[in-house]
Amino acid sequence: MYAITGVSGKVGGAAAKALLAAGKPVRAVLRDAAKAAEWADRGCEIAIAEMEDASALARAFEGAAAVFVLPPSCFDPEPGFPEARTVISAVVQALEASRPDRVVCLSTIGAQAPQSNLLSQRTLMEQALSALQLPVTFLRPAWFLDNLAWDIAQAREQGVLSSFLHPLDRLFPMIATDDVGQAAAELLQQEWKGMRVVEIEGPERVSQEQIATALSAALKRPVQAQIVPRESWAALFRAQGMRDPTARIQMLDGFNEGWISFEETHGPVLKGRVGLADVVSKLVR
Repeated sequence: MYAITGVSGKVGGAAAKALLAAGKPVRAVLRDAAKAAEWADRGCEIAIAEMEDASALARAFEGAAAVFVLPPSCFDPEPGFPEARTVISAVVQALEASRPDRVVCLSTIGAQAPQSNLLSQRTLMEQALSALQLPVTFLRPAWFLDNLAWDIAQAREQGVLSSFLHPLDRLFPMIATDDVGQAAAELLQQEWKGMRVVEIEGPERVSQEQIATALSAALKRPVQAQIVPRESWAALFRAQGMRDPTARIQMLDGFNEGWISFEETHGPVLKGRVGLADVVSKLVR
């Protein structure tokens, strides 16, 4: 049995579907019981558990050969990441109680960076799970191409791609969530000892100018990439509803300054199969 958390999201859903396609038994771990019917219809066993509930998670992981841990994203965390620490504590307790054969945890590019930033929530998860006496794989994907979903409306209506990454022609590692989910499913079926890190990016690195070109083709209208001045970020993010944009700004600085990157000391970075044009076309549709 493969227990998959975050199954209602893009990565968790892709992992579960890949395992089902391979004929593997899947236990869909959901926070919302209203979403259970879809996964039951696909043939999944259902478990309901909040990621902050250690007892419920332990029951959801009970008897599983492998568990996929997909921590919920907190884009506007309190200082010190208390939200992430609560989830981490619950996950650690649940894994210690249920003792699955192996664990794959979704982490991130740059999890090794010592500088505090939004992605440090995954650094904390890695540190905690590394102490478990279980085989654990940390899957570190690049920037998700699917995040472009937030940019479609502006590109369609104004012909603009607002970029926080620069320079506009710099190639950044990015990846489709379908590739991340597929990789997670494959890793869950492997056997290994101890802790390992697997890094993954898409088939080609991508610039903001290339994204604008792909949006132009999919939307059938000109789209131009424009840098959002850094001095405007804090006010802009607060206007969008963030209480404290510090961690998000630090993350963007990390990508632009290059200290959020692949570690590349754990073997070659894996390559996905889904390219930029495919993701953009899907998002536009």
